[in-house]
Amino acid sequence: MVEVTVDSIRVSLMSTHRVVILKDVEGERYLPIWIGPCEADAITVELQDVEVARPLTHDILKNVIAELGGKVLRVEISDLRNDIFYATLIIEIKDKTVEIDSRSSDALALAVRARVPILVHDAVMSKAAIVPESEMEAEGGEAAEGSERLSAFSDFVDSLDFENLDKDKKDDEED
Repeated sequence: MVEVTVDSIRVSLMSTHRVVILKDVEGERYLPIWIGPCEADAITVELQDVEVARPLTHDILKNVIAELGGKVLRVEISDLRNDIFYATLIIEIKDKTVEIDSRSSDALALAVRARVPILVHDAVMSKAAIVPESEMEAEGGEAAEGSERLSAFSDFVDSLDFENLDKDKKDDEED
């Protein structure tokens, strides 16, 4: 498995969807995962230490797990099928480890709140991770194959709005 961190959350100009960019802790691979605006906001609120008047859904989940005597150990992005990422919450409760199926966006929102590792299964990274061009050129033989994948990623990145999410949120509130 590959440990990743939340590198950024990007806004699509073409839809209401967001993409969370996960970065390989030990390498230069990035994993883009499309998520909804609510989950993107939940992740952003936590990463930017924004205070909220009342607990958000993912705060409640974290609190319920703790009140029941559990502890979130880690989150795993465990599968990619039909362009849908699957995640698993790994929770310890009463000396027993339980695995709970989750949407990847919800798992990420919980992981940033619980401050636990985010791990991606090797097969998922192999299928969907993006390597910046400079890394691929350094690897030699894979550059031609990777350039095709990277060009699709470049087109995707070019369609995103890189402005601060706070500005988008303020604009939404004004509407």
